[in-house]
Amino acid sequence: MLRALDIRDMLIIDNLSLAFEPGLNVLTGETGAGKSILLDSLGFVLGWRGRAELVRQGAEQGEVTAVFDLAPAHPARAILVDAGMENTSEVILRRVNYADGRKSAWVNERRASGELLRALSDQLVELHGQQDDRGLLNPRGHRALLDDFAKLDLSACRAAWAEQGRAQKALDSAHAEVAKLTAEEEYLRNAVAELVQLNPQAGEEASLDTRRRHMQAAGKLRGEIARALVLISDQGADMMMGDALRRLEGVAIQFDSITGLEVPIAGLGRAMTELGEAIDSIELQLAALDFDPQDLEHLEERLFAIRALARKHNVLPDDLGPFADRLCARLNALDDSTKGVAALSQILASAEATYAQEADALTVARKAAAKRLDAAMVGELAPLKMERAIFETTLTAQDPGPEGQDLVAFCVATNPGTPSGALK
Repeated sequence: MLRALDIRDMLIIDNLSLAFEPGLNVLTGETGAGKSILLDSLGFVLGWRGRAELVRQGAEQGEVTAVFDLAPAHPARAILVDAGMENTSEVILRRVNYADGRKSAWVNERRASGELLRALSDQLVELHGQQDDRGLLNPRGHRALLDDFAKLDLSACRAAWAEQGRAQKALDSAHAEVAKLTAEEEYLRNAVAELVQLNPQAGEEASLDTRRRHMQAAGKLRGEIARALVLISDQGADMMMGDALRRLEGVAIQFDSITGLEVPIAGLGRAMTELGEAIDSIELQLAALDFDPQDLEHLEERLFAIRALARKHNVLPDDLGPFADRLCARLNALDDSTKGVAALSQILASAEATYAQEADALTVARKAAAKRLDAAMVGELAPLKMERAIFETTLTAQDPGPEGQDLVAFCVATNPGTPSGALK
């Protein structure tokens, strides 16, 4: 049901908003009041051909908005779903006509083509006038007339068509994702293999860098510490302190009458003990600073490999681990998407089979209804003195759609022996 119509800058209308109530709404007015402009504006928003002359003089653009309420089983819902839009109880059509002839359209605030507007208009609006009978001349309406005569329920076929469309879109999306992942599969596999083989750890780069600096400085440090050891070891202070202690102890033994040597002898003993501990600590430090040059070479190789890999992938060294996890996830997604494509293909095949079943059932029902309609028309033609005329309803296959796969046309042969043709 048309609920509202808003018109701005169209022909002689500056700004007009109409709200319609359920039931019969009547607009009256004298000739020239603008009734036809309302129909022209409604037709424009429904996708009928627009023209620059529709824009009010002096305005840059004209705009028409129409709001429709949709019943739960309204066929326009299937058109919305088929166009990738939400199945809602309300549809808002908005179309703009620019002074230079350009046009733009929106359906529920999404850009839409004129083709979509026209498809919706076939389901939203039905115009009647003095030339209603001429509607029979348009084959586009013949199938709807036959369906109405047969009282066919198209909801199952529309639902099957919508489900088939959703399944096809899901499969297309999966194929696109697989194609995207496949295009980078070689890169992913090589990068993951490289990262797994190196297996960098968080904080490792900083640790390796610190160790490298220590090892590079160890040579100089070890030389200085070794010289200090020489000064206090057997060739230095240790030897001299030992010699001094022995001399004092010798004097104390030979000349016991001399007193006061106990204090320096005890002090030298303590000093010798602490000096020995110092020598042991220095020797341990020298051992710690002792390294194989190949160890430094191997350390540098790993450090430089981590840094090079980080530069290659434009991440921080500590982020290489999480980066590897993300690449592995994308590889797993590639494997899963291949399985997903197979599953979605089965879903699509099932949806296609369901739609084919519903469409075939409609075809069978339409063929039966066509025979009944042809027979009924015989009785209607006789009172018109056309008892020799032959009315025939033909069904031919056409591209599948939400209402089946049949193209229906009414044909008539007015004279015996002449081939039937389209209504004229």
